[in-house]
Amino acid sequence: MTGLPNKQDIRKLTIEQIKTWMAAHGEKAFRAKQIYEWIWKKSAHSFDEMTNLSLATRQLMNEHFVIHSLEIAKQQQSNDGTIKSAFRLFDGNLVEGVLIPAADRMTACVSSQVGCSLTCKFCATGYMDRKRNLDASEIYDQVVTIARQAEGSFKTPLTNIVYMGMGEPLLNYANVLQSIEHITSPEGLNMSPKRITVSTAGIAKMIKKLGDDQVRFRLALSLHAANDEKRNQIMPINESNSLDNLAEALNYFYAKTGNRITFEYIVFNNFNDTLQDAKELWDFTRRVPARVNIIEYNPIAEADFKNTEADRLDKFAAYLEDRGVSVHVRRSRGKDIDAACGQLANKEAA
Repeated sequence: MTGLPNKQDIRKLTIEQIKTWMAAHGEKAFRAKQIYEWIWKKSAHSFDEMTNLSLATRQLMNEHFVIHSLEIAKQQQSNDGTIKSAFRLFDGNLVEGVLIPAADRMTACVSSQVGCSLTCKFCATGYMDRKRNLDASEIYDQVVTIARQAEGSFKTPLTNIVYMGMGEPLLNYANVLQSIEHITSPEGLNMSPKRITVSTAGIAKMIKKLGDDQVRFRLALSLHAANDEKRNQIMPINESNSLDNLAEALNYFYAKTGNRITFEYIVFNNFNDTLQDAKELWDFTRRVPARVNIIEYNPIAEADFKNTEADRLDKFAAYLEDRGVSVHVRRSRGKDIDAACGQLANKEAA
């Protein structure tokens, strides 16, 4: 573990709190802005890097504060270029993040929790216990590390971020929003919020809260079935957040923010891939204006689901497109290293 118990992680403090602390210890207030820039704009992980601070100030900071950072415990690269990293946190816990390279974009897929409490039947993370939420700085560090991988391996900057890794982002609401603030702020990484998508399994009251907070990023709903009976079978969260409740919350969110909504829909063989299922999904898009990402299923050892056959997938997508739905079929990336959607589970990373 990094740091002593009596040392506080400085990245938990606001700039105003740092200013107050500096003043109480005889330091100039402007030093707080310098430190804040080092940790959120320059992504410094030690006070010794902060070369525009005096040696005495750096020593003072080292005596009272620590900067908890993550490290890459294991890195794998897929045949298709996808890079999966197992990140070891300061307390020894592990989470996974993925760099997904494509011709027109470089996407970071980041985790928001260690494990997950939602027990979705098709997702490897859902079979893990939820150990804790990630701090905003731990989410931020994933983005910074993956951005460096994009530059190092592909000579291309990171263009997009998806909160679709381990965990349910809306059950770590404050830290997720704070991480996005540091990523999008001019005092941070200065990335456009329109290039960030937060994916949720569907927690209606928190979706409404996103609307009330007038967030600027994109929202995706992991739908996977457009009737309650089927969705209950694969996503227990639906029992307390029915499709009716979600439709109301999503329309509230859209009315408050005007932000685009995406439905993510994994097609499971002989479960949710018929034309009747497509009709139910079309009906739901008429209730909630949204585009649809149809996702290939990536098998996991814990579940018996299989990906649908190619012709059934094509007919499913065509049914929606013929009725004016914006549809994108998302092909899986990183399957050979268990980096694809639903496969993150820290295998062999310890």
